[in-house]
Order: sequence, then C-alpha cells, then structure tokens
Amino acid sequence: MDRLLPTMALWLAILLVAPTAMAQTDAGESDTGSIGAMSVNQKTFRLVAQPEFLACLRASDETKPKAIVTVIRGHLHDTLTLTIKNIKPNLGFDLFTIENTNLLANGTVDPSFKGNFGLAWYQTDVQADAFGNGQVTIRTILVDQIFGFDSGALLTPTHTFHVGFWFNNPEDAAPCGFDTKPTPFNGEQNAGPNAMISVPDATTDLGPLCLNPNTSTVPATCNP
Repeated sequence: MDRLLPTMALWLAILLVAPTAMAQTDAGESDTGSIGAMSVNQKTFRLVAQPEFLACLRASDETKPKAIVTVIRGHLHDTLTLTIKNIKPNLGFDLFTIENTNLLANGTVDPSFKGNFGLAWYQTDVQADAFGNGQVTIRTILVDQIFGFDSGALLTPTHTFHVGFWFNNPEDAAPCGFDTKPTPFNGEQNAGPNAMISVPDATTDLGPLCLNPNTSTVPATCNP
C-alpha cells in the first residue's frame, strides 16, 4: 500500500486533462499511445477502435470514434476517467481492465493474437448519450499495482495493465459480422465483442496502467 498522496493539481487534472487531450486528438495527433504529459503520477492515453467493428461503433462515416483515458495515482486508490465521443448514439458498453490486448503498439491487429485477453476485471458500464458522447470515472487500485490471483487455480499474481470496453449488446455489432455468440464481458456474461482497447508501449510492451516500468528486466516489468 505504498501509494503517493496526490497534490491539488493532480485532482484538478481529472477535470482538465481529458477535455484538453480530446482537443489535441481532434487537432490531428497520432491515434495510438500516450497524449500530453506523462509522469509517474498520471497519464493520458487513447483507446483504439477494433477495425472490424468500426462501422458499428462510429456515429457516421465522416467521424472517428474517440476514447481518452486519464489515470491519476492516489493515496489509497487511483482515479481513472474515460471520455468518449463520436460514438453511435445511445450505445452501451462495459469497461474492463485486462491482461492482454489484441493490438500492436501502432494500433494494428496483432497477427499472433489467439483470442485470449487473459485476466479481466469488470470495472464499470459506459453509456453514449443521444449525441454519441459520454464520460465515466472509477476509483480503485490501477496504477502499477493492479493484479489478481487465484491460488486454488495456480494463477500467480497477474497484472491487468490494459483498458478496453465491449459492446454490451451483441446485436449492436451484428451488422459488422459479429456472429452474436455472447462474450462474457458484461454483468450478465452475454456481451458483444471488444469495441475499443489500449495498445502496448512500443518500448516496454506493457499496458498503459504501468506508469513506472522497469526496463532492466527482459521482458520489462512494472515497479510497484
């Protein structure tokens, strides 16, 4: 429980960074990786839309769905805010922190991915409004230390440094070729496919919830 006490500036950042980051994205920054400033106490990054379900996700052919995440380290727990825009109106999603992503650092699909997102934690629902916008905030252990384990199943402590959200209703992705066979990524375990997800760091290959990587190990690990 060695957590850092956030300053007032960090708490104010939760209100200020996400809109600022969204403006930077609209100005034409890269569609993957971190945006804005990053320190060991906070980070802003974007999620990337799954290419095969893009048409079922975006509000129109002329728009690109946006999902900006800002995470801030806290004393007893951390704060994560997700802001979405340009989404098809009134779509519902389910946000998870997960072990694996199916995308490479450049946002393209990893050809070696075998469909295993690994350990996943259900964090919150996400809802697009009538204009295709939405925002949600969670407070829990996230930065550098998020993990799960099951000694009975011989699952050793496993970090979930990636962030992604899934279509809540499988039918919403059916027009894009989803076979509507439910995935377990909602409270009733009958969700659709992944809609948007984070990408690994190009240098460390770690998910964006690791703010303090240890590059002296191979592969890189995360300093708690």
